[in-house]
Amino acid sequence: MVFFVHLDVLYVNIMEARNFLSARDMLRENNWLLTTMNALPRYEKPPLPTWLTAISGAIFGLKNVAALRLPSALASLLLVLVSYNFILKLTKLRTQAFITSLILATSFYIVFSGRQGTWDIYTHSFMMVAIYALYSYLLSEKFNLKYALLAGIFIGFSALSKGPVSMYGLLLPFLISYGVVYKFKLKKNLAIGLVVVLVLAIGISMSWYIYIIINDAETLLEIANKETNAWSHKNIRPFYYYWSFFTQSGLWTIPAFISLLYPYLKYRVSNLKAYQFTLLWTVFSVVLLSVIPEKKSRYLLPVLIPLAFNCSFYIQYLFKNFKTSKSRYEVLPVYINYTIIGCVGLLFPVLGIVIIDDLSGYWFWFLLASLSLVGVSIFLLRALYKREIKTVFYLSIVFILCITTFGLPLATALSVNTNMRLPETVQPGIEQRQLPVYVFNNEMVEILWSYGENIPVVYHEGMINLPTETKFIIISPFECNEELYAFFENYNLEQIDYIDLNTMQSNQRHYNKRFIANVFKATLSN
Repeated sequence: MVFFVHLDVLYVNIMEARNFLSARDMLRENNWLLTTMNALPRYEKPPLPTWLTAISGAIFGLKNVAALRLPSALASLLLVLVSYNFILKLTKLRTQAFITSLILATSFYIVFSGRQGTWDIYTHSFMMVAIYALYSYLLSEKFNLKYALLAGIFIGFSALSKGPVSMYGLLLPFLISYGVVYKFKLKKNLAIGLVVVLVLAIGISMSWYIYIIINDAETLLEIANKETNAWSHKNIRPFYYYWSFFTQSGLWTIPAFISLLYPYLKYRVSNLKAYQFTLLWTVFSVVLLSVIPEKKSRYLLPVLIPLAFNCSFYIQYLFKNFKTSKSRYEVLPVYINYTIIGCVGLLFPVLGIVIIDDLSGYWFWFLLASLSLVGVSIFLLRALYKREIKTVFYLSIVFILCITTFGLPLATALSVNTNMRLPETVQPGIEQRQLPVYVFNNEMVEILWSYGENIPVVYHEGMINLPTETKFIIISPFECNEELYAFFENYNLEQIDYIDLNTMQSNQRHYNKRFIANVFKATLSN
């Protein structure tokens, strides 16, 4: 219900569009190894997530957005299930493992990434499988081939999903925190398994890159230089930019913050060493990510995994002690957290009517969302008043399920741009003119995806490929109009249409000119 329901509701974003375009090229152009985007080399990201996306598209259809996002949802489910087993092995407590999996599955950015067809959820899900296998291997008394193979293969899969990102953001802090808390007490008969892990991880991780080096090293080097430059010059943020990382857990912001207060919880948790381990894992992950100059909120995804583990210790403590606690300072954050959730649910019908201008065609979903959220909130606040914290916790999970099941369809009701004009609306007019079609550059990825076909590019990475025809159609980003006229100074350019993917009106905050393209008919001057 969190990851699989209404997968086609949200519009395709820029990262998804890149992945989907590459998947489309795999199926139509057979570019499975020398990956492309709109028929141009695209080596910025390894291909494993795109392979999975392409396979799903081949089975269910390339125009089926839900099908293209299905592998991401499955990767999210894998993450939740393996995390359950990891915490069960760590704490030996089934209830805590279940709490952990629910917190993880409903953390905001985990939900967001799991419902989007991008690379991040794959690399961290696969790495969590590897970590579980590696942890299990380290606990073994003797060589265990199964865990060694699993660890090596899934480290490789993680690298084939987004390079070394998860090795740095998830695996390395795991190894550091494990070494600090549990120490590495390796027996000689386990060494061979670690060699197996290393060989498999390196072999699988490097396989695709070696193939590209052999077949297209020059392009790969150019892309690598561009990516390296971006890490040090784009989206530069101060070291402390990630210090509010716990807010990315959404519903769990307050419990997650309290779970980080070691002086408070060290005398309250049932397994101090395990708590120290998950706490250090979370902290080291944040610190390591903070060292990198380029920072984005979505880069915090690996932190949310050990943070959910850590938060479960606090929730487990509340299960046992909240009802009898006499400390005002201990119960107050719990009341604040769940009262806010309950009030949001009670106010949802009013907020929905105020925020959504026109509910025509959406009343069914609005009524279901309103009734379910109000009902859950009433029971939640009633249970909170009685200090029935288990009931409160599970009702908060139901609260999220009501949002994803009944509330998500309302997202399209927020599309209020009366000038919105999709490529499928523009295409019939273009096709009637029976002229070749070009795009000015390869940057309009959402528009290129929506168009449904590859379109030759005129200007890309400093390379110019002017059309040979005397008459043609050219689609240009709104912000590149001046460049377009300079490139085609010998042509008469007549604007015949436009594309606008914005869901908001032009006077609203999230209106973005990057989603606008103008369609011109170009005719060579005599």
